[in-house]
Amino acid sequence: MQWRRRHCCTHTAKLLYLLSLLGFLVFLVHRSGIPWWRGYPVVYGGTVPHLASNKWNASAAHRAWRFVIVPQTTFKADANISSSERNGVSFHRGNISIEGKLTADTSQSHGGVLNASLTHGPFPYIINKPQKCTENRLPPFLVLLISTEARQVEARNAIRQTWGNESVFPSVGFIRLFLLGKKEGELGLLQQRMVEAESRRHHDIIQQDFLDSYQNLTIKTLMGMNWVAMHCPEASYVMKTDSDMFVNTEYLIYKLLRPDQKPRKNYFTGNNMRGFAPNRNENSKWYMPPELYPGDKYPTFCSGTGYVFSGDLAGKIYRTSLRIRRLHLEDVYVGICLAELQIEPTPPPNGFLFNHWRVSYSSCKYSHLITSHGFHPNELLKYWHHLQSNKHNACINTFKDRAGRAHSRLRDKQLLKH
Repeated sequence: MQWRRRHCCTHTAKLLYLLSLLGFLVFLVHRSGIPWWRGYPVVYGGTVPHLASNKWNASAAHRAWRFVIVPQTTFKADANISSSERNGVSFHRGNISIEGKLTADTSQSHGGVLNASLTHGPFPYIINKPQKCTENRLPPFLVLLISTEARQVEARNAIRQTWGNESVFPSVGFIRLFLLGKKEGELGLLQQRMVEAESRRHHDIIQQDFLDSYQNLTIKTLMGMNWVAMHCPEASYVMKTDSDMFVNTEYLIYKLLRPDQKPRKNYFTGNNMRGFAPNRNENSKWYMPPELYPGDKYPTFCSGTGYVFSGDLAGKIYRTSLRIRRLHLEDVYVGICLAELQIEPTPPPNGFLFNHWRVSYSSCKYSHLITSHGFHPNELLKYWHHLQSNKHNACINTFKDRAGRAHSRLRDKQLLKH
């Protein structure tokens, strides 16, 4: 019995030692400012996010949290937002539950905001194409809103020749619009003259008088939504994406949105981000100050690299934004507007459709996805043309390779037996 007591006490002492050591390590990590989730390449959030109920393999799930976003040290107030906007538009300091509901206390009724008449917003247009949606007889099935900068001429030209080519699917009809702000200084003036010449040639650029920066991506997206609501309200669907993306427009239109079916309403989908907490690390690129967003968790939002929504939501989201203080994280902010509208983003049919990371290319994989991130214009041209020339037998070679490998393994096993 005494031996058992001594043995038990020894194990207890070891356990207490290990617990104290673990506590000391946690203390050191906390003091050093290194978040405990550092092993996960998560951009937003203070908790490990929950994946949507999709059947991903482990490696794909790990890669799914990668973002490629222009670095930002700390958040500063947007110089383009007027003092009247800062005073008149405030973020609702309500609690956001895990389900993504946002409680608000405003003097303006919910219905009144949604029915309010639209204006072009606080920033005047430098370049506008108000007649673009009415050039054809029928309203477009899809409007592509592509966030870009003045200097990204190659990227825009590559998109015009590939997934943004408006003549590829004439029976359905879609239009592309590049969204721009403006740059300052002498270089900005030179770029502006080039952008205006490009606009006269292609008629697919809209630009407002705000500083084109990472912090103002929210303003840029709202400009696009406002444009759709004012000049293209009958569009069935809208996609917002970036200029370094590969978008399989054909798969998006015919497999996800389905022109043969009645257009959906209050529909929003993409790479769903659910259960993310604000990043409170002041040294982070994605720092969210508590005074700007006091909630413990963000509502469900979709990665800003590419999301799709029904045309009716363009005006609803923009009108809702008029009473919610602007945040610099564009995709999070759109998610907050959706939560205010009590609209939960719809998970895509499978988790491989919308990718905010770079998917290794094969014609088989790319014929069954919608977005892939991080493309140079030359790569975009190369892979798009390869996919188009192989789309009718995109997976045949893949199946042949798999069958060949399986046959080789079987032959090797038979040889080993003999």
